[in-house]
Order: sequence, then structure tokens, then C-alpha cells
Amino acid sequence: MGQGAVLLFETCPALVNRVSATLLRAGFEVTRIANRDQLLKNLTSQRARIVVVGLSPSVKKEESLELVRSIHDEYGFVAVVLVVADSSEDLAIAALRAGVSEYVRFPLLEEELPAAVLRCLRLTEREEEHAVAEEAEESGIIGESSAMRTIRARIEKIAQSDSNVLITGETGTGKELFAELVHQKSRRRNRPFVTINCAAIPDSLLESELFGHSKGAFTGADSMQDGKLKAADHGTIFLDEIGDMSAYSQAKILRVLENKEIQRLGCTRGIPVDVRVVAATNQDLDQLGRENKFRRDLFFRLNVTHIHLPPLRERKEDLPALVDYYLEQFSRQFHIKIKRVTDDTLDCLFSYDWPGNIRELRNLLESIFAEGPQGEITLQDLPVNVRLRCAELKSLPEDERGRLLWALTATNWNKSKAAAKLRWSRMTLYRKMERYNILREREIDPRAGELRR
Repeated sequence: MGQGAVLLFETCPALVNRVSATLLRAGFEVTRIANRDQLLKNLTSQRARIVVVGLSPSVKKEESLELVRSIHDEYGFVAVVLVVADSSEDLAIAALRAGVSEYVRFPLLEEELPAAVLRCLRLTEREEEHAVAEEAEESGIIGESSAMRTIRARIEKIAQSDSNVLITGETGTGKELFAELVHQKSRRRNRPFVTINCAAIPDSLLESELFGHSKGAFTGADSMQDGKLKAADHGTIFLDEIGDMSAYSQAKILRVLENKEIQRLGCTRGIPVDVRVVAATNQDLDQLGRENKFRRDLFFRLNVTHIHLPPLRERKEDLPALVDYYLEQFSRQFHIKIKRVTDDTLDCLFSYDWPGNIRELRNLLESIFAEGPQGEITLQDLPVNVRLRCAELKSLPEDERGRLLWALTATNWNKSKAAAKLRWSRMTLYRKMERYNILREREIDPRAGELRR
């Protein structure tokens, strides 16, 4: 929907016809909706900013106010303009308490309603900009690159459903932060967000962690204990490093997704649970499935919606914002004010390939602060290995395709060694080879440095 778009909820045709005509003359795009469910569906699927609700004497005020409350509670930046044919002080107070942004009496002055809608548009824009900045500060998700904007826009859409989400990306790209953002943008945001690292817990303990246990289920089980899935009831559970989960635990999770219930260890009774699953991995689950190392049926259940997080080297335009964010964070933490990063230092950070992604950048800057820098961060403050790697990378071809061909040639087309040389995962290497049309059966002419059939 356009920025001047308005959803108009029809309650009384005579009133709504006048309202619609007034808005159209003022240049707004008006979509008329007569059904409450259809209105809420439109709010979920489109980025509408304004809803105008017409309230006539023949319509039950309680129903309209309940609709206003639902919109206010469920859709953060949607402003509601209530047009009232039969006004009273009590109704005005009730409307404001329900979350109405503007309250307009009928019959309308020609400029009154358009002015109210414009005020709401400006207010929602300011609130949205403020919330984006606040969200970045609170979540640590920094960056306005094209890739980041696309991911944020997708999360806005998919968060409103209850579909399972699979987040993939290299280690250090911030998968847990994005999982939590999915939860915070969803209708479950006021419910628990529970995290479990599937790689960090031994398989013998993982089942108890996930499902809980009854008293006496095993030695040391002195009391009944709820597991993580029960703790996440009506909320979201984040299964990090799902690719490291054993086949036994995979089967258990699949059963939860299919039956919507769990069984504590030592208990035969099923317990209903309502959880949304967000899973994350740095592995290729599809490939693991073909190798019979990960259940294909579980992969399909988890991969309803897929978000892939790009590595930092593919969105280096976000580096300055990330550096500024961590400089401010560590300045507060260490009580050291760093005014700037020198130009040659920033050049090095740009040329570096960041195999550890954002986590590596954060740890690097924290280690510099721990050494107590004075006033600015210089090239000499960077670790030796980073400076050496920067020098090495500056001698390579500037374009990514050239660097890929260099690595393949230098390793005699050994994909594992080439990926290691570039500080990429094998999955990233294969994806880049496909993107640049570098096929397995092609060779490099060492004299020309070009592809030869």
C-alpha cells in the first residue's frame, strides 16, 4: 500500500460513502473493507498505516471499540481514526482509552478528516523511525545495507504467522538476535522466548532439558521438572545449532511438531503445548538430509520459512555503523572515550574478510578497549594476524570472482582448501561458484588466468 493509503472499515454505507468521497478528493488511496476478519487479514499482509472506522448510531459502539482495541494491541504502528455520527463525552473518553489516534465528528468539515489522517501519518512515521533506532540499540542488529533491509522486511511479514522458521548463516552472523526479533515482532511477543543450544548439551541430557521429567524418572530426579518446551508454551522456542542434534532427538522434536504435545521422561501422558519453533544452523541441512545425517521430514517441517543471514564480508557497507555501535558500547563499559578510528585502520577493517563475522568484529574491538587505547584506534592497535591478513588480501584481485578463481587455482581445485584459504565455509564456496558460473568441470588456463572449457 502507498504512504497515502487508507483502509476504510464499512459499518454504515451512508456514512462511509461520505467519508470515502472526502478522502478521495484529498488525494488518498482508499480501500473499503466491510468484514472485520478481512480487515485484520489486510493489516497482517500489508504495511497499512491508517484505518478509518465509521461509527453510526445503528452500530453497536462496544463492537467498534473492541475492534479499535484489537488493532491497537496487535498492530503497533497502525493509527485508527474514528468518525462518529452520534458523539458524546463518554464515547470520546472510551474511544481514547481504546487506542483511537484521532476522533472526528460527523458531519465532516471538508478539511477536517484529511488533516486528521495526515497528522496520524506523520506521527506513525516518527514512531516507526524511533522504534527502528531503538530496536537496533536494544537488539544489536545494526546495518542498513540492502541485505539487512530485505531481511528486516521479511521478518515483519513472517513474524505475524505461526509458521516455523529456519535461520541459516555462518558462525557469528547473529542468528539468535534475528530469532529473537522474529519473536518480538510476532503476536507471541508477550510470551516466553526460550533458547536451547543443541550442540552444547550432551544427548543424554538434551531430552530431559527439552521435555522435562517426572519424579523418580532417573537417579537424582527428586521432583517433577518442566522442560524447555513446556516453559515456552504459547511462546517461541529457539533451537540453536539444530544440525548437531542427534537422530534420536530429531525424532522426538518431529513428534512434537506433528502432535503438538510432549511427554515428560518417566510419564506416559501427553501434555499439549503451543510453541512456535525457530531453528538455526551454520550447516546445510538439505545436504545433510541427502547424506542421511539429518531427517528430511524434520527439515521440511522446520524450513517452512527460511532466512539466510549473509556473512559480514558480503555486507561491508554496514561496517562503519557496526564499529560506531561497538565503540559507543565499549566506551560506556570501559569508561574510555574513543573519538575515532583512523582512516588506515578503517581501510584495513574493510579489506579484512571477517571469517568470524560480527562476533569476531565485536571481540576484536573489545580486546582493543581492554588494552586501554588513548583517544583513537590506530592500525597498531589491531592484532598482528588481522594486519597480516589485510596485507595479503590487498594483493589479491579486487573482485570476488577473481579471488575465488585465485583460491581454486592455488589449491589445485581442492574445494576444502580453497574455502579455508578464503575463510569461507564449503557451502559458501559452492554457492559462489554457482553464482559466478564456475563449474566443476572447467579449468583455469594458468597463462591467461581465464576459464577454459
